[in-house]
Amino acid sequence: MNACVIGAGTMGAGIAAHLANLGFQVTLLDMSRESAESAFERSKKIRPPHFYNAESMARIRVGGIDQDLSLVNGADWVCEAIIENLDAKKDLFSKIAPILKPGAFVSSNTSSLPLKLLAEGLPDDIRKKLVGTHFFNPPRYLKLLELIPTDETDKKEIQRITAFLEAEVGRRVVLAKDTPGFIANRFGMWAMFHAIHTAEKLGLSAEQVDAICGPFLGRPRSAAFRLNDIVGLDVMSFIAAIMAERCSDDPHLDTLKHPASMDFLMERGWIGQKSGQGYYRKEGKELLAFDLRTQAYRNVQEVSFDSINAVAKKPLGERIRAVLEAKDEAGEFLREHLIPVLAYAQYLKDEVSHSALDFDRVMMWGFGWQMGPFEVIDAIGAEFLGLQNDIYYKDGKVLDERNKYIALPKEPQYRGITDFPLKSENAGFNVRDLGDGVLGIALTTKMGVIGPEVMASLTEWLGGQEGPLVLCSEAKSFSAGFDLKFFLERQEAGDWMGVDEGLAALQHLTVLLSERKVVAAIHGHCLGAGFELATACSMIAAHPEANIGLPESRVGLIPGGAGTCRMRLKFQTSLQDLVTAALLMTRGQVSTSAGEAMTLGYLRPKDVIVKHPDSLISTAKSLATSVVPRSIANWKIMEGPIAGMIDRALNEGLQKGDFTEHDVYIGQQIKEVFRKPSDFDEALRIEREVFIDLLKEGLSVARIRHMLEIGKPLRN
Repeated sequence: MNACVIGAGTMGAGIAAHLANLGFQVTLLDMSRESAESAFERSKKIRPPHFYNAESMARIRVGGIDQDLSLVNGADWVCEAIIENLDAKKDLFSKIAPILKPGAFVSSNTSSLPLKLLAEGLPDDIRKKLVGTHFFNPPRYLKLLELIPTDETDKKEIQRITAFLEAEVGRRVVLAKDTPGFIANRFGMWAMFHAIHTAEKLGLSAEQVDAICGPFLGRPRSAAFRLNDIVGLDVMSFIAAIMAERCSDDPHLDTLKHPASMDFLMERGWIGQKSGQGYYRKEGKELLAFDLRTQAYRNVQEVSFDSINAVAKKPLGERIRAVLEAKDEAGEFLREHLIPVLAYAQYLKDEVSHSALDFDRVMMWGFGWQMGPFEVIDAIGAEFLGLQNDIYYKDGKVLDERNKYIALPKEPQYRGITDFPLKSENAGFNVRDLGDGVLGIALTTKMGVIGPEVMASLTEWLGGQEGPLVLCSEAKSFSAGFDLKFFLERQEAGDWMGVDEGLAALQHLTVLLSERKVVAAIHGHCLGAGFELATACSMIAAHPEANIGLPESRVGLIPGGAGTCRMRLKFQTSLQDLVTAALLMTRGQVSTSAGEAMTLGYLRPKDVIVKHPDSLISTAKSLATSVVPRSIANWKIMEGPIAGMIDRALNEGLQKGDFTEHDVYIGQQIKEVFRKPSDFDEALRIEREVFIDLLKEGLSVARIRHMLEIGKPLRN
């Protein structure tokens, strides 16, 4: 599939990178070849990274609109992402209209301009298929795409491009009306401004507001003021100005005026993360906050509200309702901020969206809210909030723009694991019926952590299973690995037999998985013991943003649940490949994406990276119906100086400062598992022995304690 992105700015380069990550061949055009090349080079260095790996970067070629516009003709999709200037966009579309490939999709990534104005004067066939495809920044990480047709866009074309964007581009599509700012910028930006105004009005700090507006409200940790810095105060100001100009009949426009703190910061160029400071600033390892009253930076203050702490574990609607009644600053802020924000959503709903569901999905998928505003209203109660007393979701239906209830879409391809019927609850995992004879084994521990109880329960349950299975997790991550507390407790007690039995049980569990038809559906973190279980399965279906790897060296250990042995089997294609594997585990390297995991060798060529992040379970289920049990490869005796090659590589790393002496010692233990055994069973035994020897080392124990206490690796 070929795509052409025109405009190599922040959004254009991000869209191009996202498409290249998915396997598209991408042409990225800017005003000139030189400006395109410069923008492409900048995009390679952006953090968090736009690209999965160098292979993705290689799928992009750059060119200039002035010299290379004819390259548009080879594209199956042309996405315009140039400056938000109507005349410039209209001029560009008039130039590309005659050279578009027949049947190609054509869209604009405009975030604020009316599509109907862009379409004016274009040939009929272009007007019938021109749509807005409003990606969210950064495109790689945010799954929302607002699709904006005009009154002239052919309905079949809307269906065709929707199917294309969801299947091939991996985005969740929401159909928005052709109104200024669509849904996200019109409402989302207003809510962001409102939070600042409310904080200034009540004399609250940025930290206090962020403590309220983050996970407690079912929103990301970026909350309010951190989100401002991520978006950029300049971007916020630009969008607000557009909304104020184009929505002059909106009686709520005063909210989009600059708060005093925002004016102060912008006058000094302190516009957020891209300038190095905004409402927050980092100085070395210290994080400073901008004081809204003194207009000076100071150390970040720890914030805790008793009213929030008391209800933190309750369902979202219940906890918000409780704090709304609180007499503290958290309750006052919610009454002054949340209720007007929800009322504004009611005011806008029919103007900007086709249903409450579409509106809610934009805020959930684009802003990371657990519930959209209308779900929140239902969960709290409109009457309690003093709002227009509508019920938006009822009996599997949702209220639309005509004030009628329509059926919620079924979308079986996007069902999450908790959407499937529960068959049984077990120690550390649930069994769910995925249909068509496939069962889901869903870990339920915090972060999918593996421990002795989970292993025993899962081992017993697997003993009677023959049908296809999907191994997955109901936690935020597939699995963060084995419970380190178990090993520390056994170490302190000197119970080395207990450690050996625990490792043997984990190794046995991986063998059981390899003997069955199992697909591991991994997301979030897939680390250590979690990866050992996943890689034992017939196949892995990986979320594109999964962090995958064996980081045991960071806690002074080696993979002890057959992970070291299986890496030996994976990399025994050559001596140099084994050296690569040894260094990979010595570093404890974890991938930043599934694509990088494939490059590093954690994922096998037959494993699948799921394009669409919400179709992970449905893809894994489909794969599970056809996989066969994975036989363990023959242990290949390697001829040649494998020990010397690994030692030399470790010493080179030590000299460069890449490794500490203890890192090298850990690497040497990995080497023993690689070189000594004559078969897989012997390798498993040596793996356990080496693991126990490392657990007896003081430096390793210090690493484990540091990880448990601080949550970060100790480099000793």
